[in-house]
Amino acid sequence: MSIEIRPATAPEMGQLGLMGAYSYGGAFGDGPDNVVATGTRPEWTLCAFDIAMRQADGQPTMATSFSAFPFTTRVNGNAVSLAGISTVGTRPEYRRQGLVRKIMTQAFADQYERGQCLAGLWASQAAIYQRYGFAASGGLREYRVDTADIRLHPNFEVLPISRFEGTEVLDAVREVYKRFIAQRTGYLHRGKSLWLNNVFTPPSEDGPAYVALAGSLEAPTGYLIYTLRAGRVAHRARAQEICIRDFAWLDLPSYGSLWHYLARHDLVGRVVWSRAPLDDPAADVFVEPRLLHSQDLEGSWWRVVDVKTALGQRGYDVEGSLVLAITEDELAPWNNGRWRLDVGSGGAEVQATDAPADIELSVRALSSLYSGHRSARHLANAGLLAGEALTVANLDRMMRTRFAPHCPDHY
Repeated sequence: MSIEIRPATAPEMGQLGLMGAYSYGGAFGDGPDNVVATGTRPEWTLCAFDIAMRQADGQPTMATSFSAFPFTTRVNGNAVSLAGISTVGTRPEYRRQGLVRKIMTQAFADQYERGQCLAGLWASQAAIYQRYGFAASGGLREYRVDTADIRLHPNFEVLPISRFEGTEVLDAVREVYKRFIAQRTGYLHRGKSLWLNNVFTPPSEDGPAYVALAGSLEAPTGYLIYTLRAGRVAHRARAQEICIRDFAWLDLPSYGSLWHYLARHDLVGRVVWSRAPLDDPAADVFVEPRLLHSQDLEGSWWRVVDVKTALGQRGYDVEGSLVLAITEDELAPWNNGRWRLDVGSGGAEVQATDAPADIELSVRALSSLYSGHRSARHLANAGLLAGEALTVANLDRMMRTRFAPHCPDHY
């Protein structure tokens, strides 16, 4: 085949839209001008083109699509550059020919040069992305609770809540979010487009977005962004459904007060929050947590692209030192070798070394450990990490995060 791997040009972005439409079954629109095409810049793409097979307008045929958004994420309180991979798809007639692997290899090299030390994605199939070094880096918790069952322990101060339409309080919401994610892991720094095109743009069948704000407009302390629709629940008196799109709080009174606000919706038979963090407090503050009907789901996946930079930029809460050995990273060979990691609350220093390794692991295992989603002990028990018991415990102490990793934004 005469395959060329390069970014798409502006006139070729319609093909990217059609590739996304086919690969994702129309989930993001069916036309060439769908959200896949309009929400992506040509310079963020890296696609495979069959230059011998031309479209009706003379363009070479896009065989495989790929894009990577330039994001910043939080890792235990520090900002880290992340390439948000999306729109990965291959025409069926070009599959099983290694095109995605070639693109991934080139993309990691490009990201390494740009200083994007992490790559992240939402895995359509784990089997596809584990072979490229990606690992689960967080989880989601889904709730489905009747408003009649929202009862919290009585030691909460109930704060006043104000309701607003759509984006009219966007500035106040953004300020709460910025403070909410400051010490957390996995959350993205949201630009205006993420707010407008993701958080505040629910599916049309769900209706408009509303905002419930805790505290004053001048000093907000929490918010809910949600939709409200009738005819969703098989209940003769409470057939409405609320879907929570985003939820952030700066203290527990604000968190509890926003749940109390939801409980006041007497015609709502079901509140659905499908993107809660795994360490969300609801299970501990609800009088009857079983009525949350909680279910844990897979979240986003990360891949460490540059071990030295990623470990150096991450936040740490304790002092510690050890040598990590990374082996068999074929797609990012600059990661292979032994790395001395010295950490403290003031930062980290990472240097290549010839010293004996304390811990041996793959880049896939490191990617899950890095986010705090998997502990070193868990990985050792699964045969994915090797080291003495005391050293494994020390690594766990060093890599522990203040909050469970979580990304509520799909990209």
